[in-house]
Amino acid sequence: MKAATTALLLAVVVSTAQAGRPCEEKPLTRPQIEQGMALAQRTAQQLDASGAQVLVLARAGQDLSKYGLQWSHLGLAYKTEQAGRPVWRVLHKLNHCGTADAAIYRQGLGEFFLDRPHRYEAAYVVLSPALQQALLPLLRDPQRLLTVHEHRYSMVAYPWATRYQQSNQWVLESIALAAEPGLQGRAQAQAWLQRQGYQPSDLRISTLSRLGARVGMANVAFDDHPNAQRFAGHIETVTVDSMFAWLPRAGLGERAVLIKP
Repeated sequence: MKAATTALLLAVVVSTAQAGRPCEEKPLTRPQIEQGMALAQRTAQQLDASGAQVLVLARAGQDLSKYGLQWSHLGLAYKTEQAGRPVWRVLHKLNHCGTADAAIYRQGLGEFFLDRPHRYEAAYVVLSPALQQALLPLLRDPQRLLTVHEHRYSMVAYPWATRYQQSNQWVLESIALAAEPGLQGRAQAQAWLQRQGYQPSDLRISTLSRLGARVGMANVAFDDHPNAQRFAGHIETVTVDSMFAWLPRAGLGERAVLIKP
């Protein structure tokens, strides 16, 4: 694997990267560690029981209820082997804390949930057998998935543009790439998603909120959105909730399953 690829795939506990959660550098408390590891254990048990090899896994990093959303961040989870025993790994995109730059990370379930979530719950969608078979080799050796990775990050990246990319958008475009192997790059992946009926979430964000976010947060940009929609306060972006609704509708996955304490 090329050096650039290796640099993007970091199997470490992420303390200076974030997606779908507040950007904090304080050490985790003992209760946070215990709750995160307990959620990881419950998740592993339910994923094993699902019989799947590949699925999409969500966490509630931020409270997005004011937008009508339950989940904030999504990764591609897959079963592999380590030291002769089956384990779950998650491939997902995180932006470097306080910046507009992002990378792809490979983590275990414990690392995935040791992230100060707003709610210690998770949810997953088992993907269709054909899509699982297509994704598994890419997740284990994901050189090709990097062709739909853009390091310039915006939390509200427009789904039908390639200037920026947010975390859930990378998962969505990776699914497109696996489902249709002939696709080349992000623009073709997005065109395929439109043909398959994917509908992003429409977040109603006022002008004042947009200006405050753009000035105060390096990882938020609105200049990739069409002017007419942006000025009207309609900010379309890829959300976990919209993907959970679309996957069964497109025949690419089952209904979402909730994992609670």
